Amino acid sequence: MSRRCELTGKGPMTGNNVSHANNKTRRRFLPNLNDTTLRSETLNRGIKLRISASALRSVDHRGGLDNYLLKAKDDTLSANALKIKKEIVKAQSAEA
Repeated sequence: MSRRCELTGKGPMTGNNVSHANNKTRRRFLPNLNDTTLRSETLNRGIKLRISASALRSVDHRGGLDNYLLKAKDDTLSANALKIKKEIVKAQSAEA
């Protein structure tokens, strides 16, 4: 399982551990990923995603998963999230 957020595309970054003696060794900074189930109002079901904590706050700020996905750029979304976005757009166009 890759360490990448399905909504924001956030992944591991690299840097240095720096000791008191100023010795530098390489290390990885991993994103804070959580397995969550988000509710889609349009599809009327829960969707399991592996997203970062900051992405979860962004989803809440934008008013839910549907609004977040509709405003998100396609190149940052994972294949799974892109499929869900297309389902939401299709369901909303069928309602109207």
